[in-house]
Amino acid sequence: MRNSKILIAMREGVAAAMRADETTFIVGEGIANRGGVFTESVGLLEKFGPERVMDMPLSENAFLGMCAGAAMCGSRAVCDIMFSDFLTLAMSPLVDQAIKIPYMSGGQFRMPLTILAFCGISGSNGAQHSQSLYPWFMQMPGIKVVMPATPYDMKGLLASAILDDNVAIVLRHRALIHQEGELPEEDYFVPLGRAEVVRQGTDVTVVAAGAMRYRLFKAAEILSQQGIEVELIDPRTLMPLDTDTIAESVKKTNHLVVVDEAYSPCGLGAEIIATVQEKVFDYLDAPLKRIHPPSVPVPFSPNLEQAYLPDTEMIMRDIKKVLSINV
Repeated sequence: MRNSKILIAMREGVAAAMRADETTFIVGEGIANRGGVFTESVGLLEKFGPERVMDMPLSENAFLGMCAGAAMCGSRAVCDIMFSDFLTLAMSPLVDQAIKIPYMSGGQFRMPLTILAFCGISGSNGAQHSQSLYPWFMQMPGIKVVMPATPYDMKGLLASAILDDNVAIVLRHRALIHQEGELPEEDYFVPLGRAEVVRQGTDVTVVAAGAMRYRLFKAAEILSQQGIEVELIDPRTLMPLDTDTIAESVKKTNHLVVVDEAYSPCGLGAEIIATVQEKVFDYLDAPLKRIHPPSVPVPFSPNLEQAYLPDTEMIMRDIKKVLSINV
């Protein structure tokens, strides 16, 4: 085991899947000769050659549609869209075709198509490059949504998503590119659809994905010094969502807070809260709480960008309110 960055895990997760299945190929804008916008695919061209690692023109609609066709014909396609915002340019081949073809063909066609995209707020990239659009895709049947937050999960979940026979979106949070953690050198695969209990606690369950996981962990450590023990859960896979792990935690703590970087309406927080109400309502000792940014475009100004995100103080204050602790 070594200590390495999520950026390295991105490269190794794709490489693991490409070694496991020789039909796997990856395409995208600048992912071959340039090695990706953040060098996330450096070395893949040299390892696997130009027939399996290919640069594409600036036409997301066209090359995502091409990947869907290749997946129908027996290949395992990886489509790097760069930023998740750009999926808006390829909604028809994704939502109207790729995720529906296995159903409409009665299972005659499988769709091993994986979409890679950077998401989230980092470095003042403005309203058109900082969105967290995963709630859109969580609602659509036929697609899996994955958001790893550690090097270990990035490598293992990415490889598993590529080798899955369904459409999957693997979201890579830009604020975590240089996040370090344990990363095995050998190839391995982390199952989709299983949450991780990051921190054990007895007073309140808090669910957070992506970069919010780290803000929550910091808040939990401070609250622990004040006698409040937070159980922190990272869903890792947003769809299918591991609601059983979340529900079991709420049975223990009797309280739930969800912190998410995406907008509140129809979001991850709304889905988790609705599911917990259905599954374990009788165990709840207080109203449930979701913490999100305001429903406005992500600001470009560095100061406004930081003010836009839920911070540690806000998270701790809202957790205390759920626990009926004066703040």
